[in-house]
Amino acid sequence: MSTGTQLSLADSHREVWRLAGPMILSNITIPLLGLVDIAVMGHLPDPVYIGAVALGAMIFSFVFWGFGFLRMGTTGIVAQVFGSGDADGLRASLGQALLLAGGLGLALLVLKMPLSALAFWLVQGSADVESLARVYFDIRIWGAPGTLINYVVIGWFLGMQNARVPLLIMVTTNVTNIVLDFTFVVSLGMTADGVALASVIAEYTGMTLGVLLVLRHLRAYPGRWLKERVLDRVSFARMVNVNRNIFIRTLCLVFAFAFFTSQGAAQGDLILAANAVLMNLQHFTSYALDGFAHAAEALVGRYVGARDKRGFLRSVRTAAEWAAGVALLFSLIYAVVGGLIIDLITDIDRVRAMARIYLPWIIVSPLISVWSFLLDGVFIGATRGREMRNTMLVSVLVFYLPAWYLLQPLGNHGLWMALMVFMAARALTMGWSWRRLLRTDAFGVGTGPAASS
Repeated sequence: MSTGTQLSLADSHREVWRLAGPMILSNITIPLLGLVDIAVMGHLPDPVYIGAVALGAMIFSFVFWGFGFLRMGTTGIVAQVFGSGDADGLRASLGQALLLAGGLGLALLVLKMPLSALAFWLVQGSADVESLARVYFDIRIWGAPGTLINYVVIGWFLGMQNARVPLLIMVTTNVTNIVLDFTFVVSLGMTADGVALASVIAEYTGMTLGVLLVLRHLRAYPGRWLKERVLDRVSFARMVNVNRNIFIRTLCLVFAFAFFTSQGAAQGDLILAANAVLMNLQHFTSYALDGFAHAAEALVGRYVGARDKRGFLRSVRTAAEWAAGVALLFSLIYAVVGGLIIDLITDIDRVRAMARIYLPWIIVSPLISVWSFLLDGVFIGATRGREMRNTMLVSVLVFYLPAWYLLQPLGNHGLWMALMVFMAARALTMGWSWRRLLRTDAFGVGTGPAASS
């Protein structure tokens, strides 16, 4: 497991794309799935169906994104173990993460009734929307264990510097979901319940494939499953500590988007539906740009494990250059064909017209958001969960919520503007932390020379 750090500039670009390319392809299948969910609902005769799926999906974003630390924490820890050359540690890290994911997944099933009550107490929507969203929730929750185990499996492969297997797992999961969406809704006449059932079946399909591929992949790294290492309190405590901070950070992020959806819903079903259409474009952009963040996670963790400052800095710089270029490309695409994309998502004229009014926010969003996405990847790879937690808390409490309070007279434009303030605040606060940590060598990459151009 050599780190292979002596790279030319061209090699550095290829290294980033070797990881980012497959992850971009796999990530964009996630919002593509959201687009299909909204599209199959958008061709039903009432916008209440769009609103119900948007509301139900947002709740599970709150639930499942909250446990996204399982993927992120696993990637950072495994990448550092990979960089250090510890084959037994690769197995121990996987075992610990799977134990945690399985336990949390079962806990979600046990607590499904209070979770449902809390979710619909926090989220506002019309009576018709909420009724359908509750049906969606009651079915979708059964996919929780599969979803969380998938997070660990994908995170483990990324830490192993392998983005092709996550691509296969995610494409299989999401294509299965899309096919079942059309089968249940278009062919069988189901509505929100069909979309939820499709998601559950797809998650367990992906989980089964992922576990089989892990067992196959481990053959290339001879080592032992050591019970004492899997159950080691010190390493398990480190994993829990990293994951706890990322969990708090992720809860804040999910709260920010849940708050956005809730405030949009309070303005009426039409605004809720229009924002749901546009938010799918926002998620599409973020998942694509996250390909570079995932590359940064894997490479940064690898070079931290090897204590290689040159490789560390070069990987961050190269990922940043490509991420900025792709962000600009997304802004141009939305500026030119954003209206056409809206028309493809829904044929409800009122929703189309409303979504076009707020399309400019989606056009500028990639250029504002890209920096926070990338720095997330850097901090995850370095397992700097505390800084991720602190900068997110500041961004939500000091910038996002006060911005919305001041901008409420602008209505939905004010809501979108507050979201952009939040994204900019994340980038600025993490950028400040990056400079401070690098200056003090808190990343632990040693005191070697910086990467050259």
